Amino acid sequence: MRSICRWTACGATAVVMLASASAQASAQTIQRGDAPRLQSVQGADTFKTYCAVCHGVEGKGNGPAAAALKKVPADLTTIAKRHGGSFSQPDVEAVIRGDQVLAAHGTRDMPIWGPIFESIAADSSFAKLRVSNLIGYLRSIQAQ
Repeated sequence: MRSICRWTACGATAVVMLASASAQASAQTIQRGDAPRLQSVQGADTFKTYCAVCHGVEGKGNGPAAAALKKVPADLTTIAKRHGGSFSQPDVEAVIRGDQVLAAHGTRDMPIWGPIFESIAADSSFAKLRVSNLIGYLRSIQAQ
């Protein structure tokens, strides 16, 4: 078995999706565990550790756990394109932190990262820096 997803549901409890491949098909199960504590607060490192499993290494929504989700993860390289060419840091932050919940879209598969980052950080300033750097990274991967 290999771990393909590290979602964190709340606090420091993580939901880990495991894939077990057989010759004919692969089955996926969900197992709870602790959220990984990443020392780096760099945006690219945060993305690789917490986001890429669903959104893909390039942010296109094709991570290894994407197939197990009810809704296909967003292509994060098209945030600006989907918003008329504008990349709004406050809007992206609201989605990451869980402040923006769109009831019309049903329940959200994406974990609410704000409280999760705060629970695994030495103090809240590290969590804020992590989110800010993650947003900067997302801005840097926007398609032209």
